[in-house]
This record gives sequence, C-alpha cells and structure tokens, in this order.
Amino acid sequence: MENKQGEMKRSINLFGGVSILTGIMVGSGIFFIGSYVLMRTEYALGVSLLVWLIGGIITLFYGLIYAELGAMMPKAGGYYVYLKEAFGKPIAFLSGFMNFTLASSGSIAALAIAFGLILNNILGLLFGLTLSGIQLSFLGVGLIVGLSILNYFGIHVGAMVQKVLLVVKAVPILLIVVLGLFMGTNAVPLSLSFGGASFFSVLAMIGFAVIATFWAYEGWTNLNNVAGEVENPGRNIPLSLILSIGSVTILYVLYQYSLFRVLSVGELMSIIDGGNIYVGIDAAYVLLGSIGMYVVMFTMLISVFGALNGSIIVFPRVYYAMSKDGVFFKKFSILSDKYQTPVYAIIGSGIMAIILMVFGLDDLISLVAFGGLAFNTLIFASLFVFRKTKKDLRRPYKVWGYPVSVLFVIGITVLLLIATYVESFTSSLIGTGLIVLGLPFYWMFEKLNTMEEG
Repeated sequence: MENKQGEMKRSINLFGGVSILTGIMVGSGIFFIGSYVLMRTEYALGVSLLVWLIGGIITLFYGLIYAELGAMMPKAGGYYVYLKEAFGKPIAFLSGFMNFTLASSGSIAALAIAFGLILNNILGLLFGLTLSGIQLSFLGVGLIVGLSILNYFGIHVGAMVQKVLLVVKAVPILLIVVLGLFMGTNAVPLSLSFGGASFFSVLAMIGFAVIATFWAYEGWTNLNNVAGEVENPGRNIPLSLILSIGSVTILYVLYQYSLFRVLSVGELMSIIDGGNIYVGIDAAYVLLGSIGMYVVMFTMLISVFGALNGSIIVFPRVYYAMSKDGVFFKKFSILSDKYQTPVYAIIGSGIMAIILMVFGLDDLISLVAFGGLAFNTLIFASLFVFRKTKKDLRRPYKVWGYPVSVLFVIGITVLLLIATYVESFTSSLIGTGLIVLGLPFYWMFEKLNTMEEG
C-alpha cells in the first residue's frame, strides 16, 4: 500500500490546472472584499474598480514569474524547490515550515471556519436553526477530514471535484454579472477625482485598498505545488496561470461593476455601514427576489468548499518534497502504492489545520497574509539567480519584461510586507517568531534523518 520510491503521475491537463487555480482563487473573497475596497476608497466607485484592476495586474505579474519557474522546474513542491535550488535547504525549509505551521494550514482552517459560518446563516434564514460553536467546530473538522480522505484516492479525483465545482459556482456568479449589467438601472460614476486630496494621500489610499484585493486573488501560487503531476508542464503551467489570473481579474471587475449598476452609492454605504459586507446578496435580492438571495448564498458555500478542496490538494505536495530532501517528517515522503498520493503528508496537513482552528477567522486571515508575503521576495529573486546559474536549463516560457517586471514585483512585495507589519503587528510578530523557531527544527530534522539513513 505504501511506496517510498514511486513517482507521481502526470494527470492534470490544462482545464484541470485552470480549475485548481480558479477554484482556490474564487473562494469567499469575491463576495466580501469589495466592501473593504469601497470603505478604503471612500466609496469612490471608479477608484474601487481601478483598485481591483491594479490588484489583478500585480497578481498577473506574480503569476508570470511563477510561470517561468514552474515550466523550468516542473516538480512537486513549488516554491520550496525554487528556494532550495537558489538559496539552499535551510531557507527553503523555513518557507515550508512557515506554511505548514501557519500560512497554508491556516488557509485550510480559515476556509473550514468560513464554510460553517456561511452555512449557519443559510440554516438560520431557511429553517430558523443556529449551530452552536461546538457544532461548527465539528463541522470544520469533518470537512477537513472528509476532503483529505477524498484526495487520498488520487489527484485526478480531487481535480475532478474542482472541475465540477468550478462550473457549478461559475454559473450563478456569471448570472449575477449579466443580470446586473443589463438589468441594473444605475449610472456608475467612473470619476477618479478626490477633490482637494493630495497626490500622495490618494496614492496611499489606493495602495491600502489594493492590499485588500490580494485576499481575493490569493491562491495563484498553488498549481506550482503540484507541478510534478501536470501534463506537458512547459505549456500547461504558464497557460493555466495566465488564463486563470486574467479571467479572475476580469470576473472581479465585472462583478463589482454589476453590483454598482444595481445598488447606488447611498445604498452601498447604508448596507456596509449597517454591518453587512456581503452586498452581493442584496443585489441578488433586488434582481431576483428571495430566490436570488439564496442562490448567491449557496454559491458562496460552494466557492468556499472548492477553495478548501483545492488547498487540501496542493499544500501536502510541498511537505512531500521537503521530506524527500530529508528535512521533514520521514513518513511524509511515502506515496500510496495504489493512488500515488502523499498519504502521510495529507494527514499531517489536515491535523495541523485542525489545530489552527482554535484561532478565529480574522486572526487566521492576518496570519495567512503575513505567511504568504514573508518569503515571496526571495522566491521572486530566485529568478535572477537561475538566469545566471542555470543558463542552459530549458525554459519553455520566459517572463515578460525581465528584469524590470521582476524588480517591480519585488518592490511591490516589500512594500506590502511593510504594510502588513504596520496593519497587523501581532500576527506579523507571531509569523516572525515561527521563522526564527524554524532553524532549530531544521537542524533536528536533518540530524534525525541522517541518523536514520545511517
């Protein structure tokens, strides 16, 4: 049943890659991040649309770098592999350790909690039922355990679920977009003027709002984690990244614009200031009545479920790669003999996510944001290293605008990391502490695995 030396099968095609990426990216963020963008842009609708577009363009530049890295090194582990090859095992281990103990496992925990909260609202509206905190916890644990078991039965099973969920949730989202565009009666003011505000204050406001969109765009890195299971990776990894990020950007901008066609600025302010950040529900109610409201709520549920399933697919592949290098739990390198899946890495990822469910959703979002940015600068910088040290390596795809585009991305990432320290100092401090604690664990794993091999 278990195979230490087996190789993973390449069974993810282009549609599978797009499904994994968009399935993770289009989670809960599309439904509530727009409210934060509006608040941060002082309800300037034209500016908020510009912010969504800027966030998507920056994410696309991120994706282009990952496209070159993934096509050049199509191995399971993604960012861990790039950091190891460029800067050595200790740095790569710290990134993987951070994601196992905080960022990646925290994403799974946050999505499981979010699923329960959305379901609770639906049950309350439909049946007047309310799940207790303990019941919600058991639900979250059950989801993580159930999807972990599902993904044990092969990457093709998890990928198939992603394909189905992508179609199921895309239809109602696109329906709201189309109905909003053609049935909405509001003229959307697209002015970018802020009256007498200074250039730098406007720039700071836009930057602060762009940071909010990154939670909605989060997930674009994850196909590279399963690059060892992608068919024709030199073609399908770059295409999947470009198609997914590009289409999600267009979807987000059109979704927000369609909401503005249905709800006026005054109505948006009243809804959001009243504590409801899910303005899409109100827009659907205006367009389709109670049926529309429930359709959007069930779409939210499916979107979060799809993002959770996608996360459970990709994250264990990093821990598998670390174990293969002898710097993580030895069991994590074992593949199921029948399904060629990293069974113990999947179990370990699930257990860590369940432990992190002790944190609240807000805390987890902040922790995940820090963890995602902490090593991105080094990951992007690895491209400069590889262009010099691996000149002869086959590159089916090369990032556009190199080196200016890569330097631009690194500068943006550094600024975002600084902003995260300013906005979420406690979460950033916890993340920094885990990075420091990671070094003793690296030495421990290396010594234990060396002794075991000896």
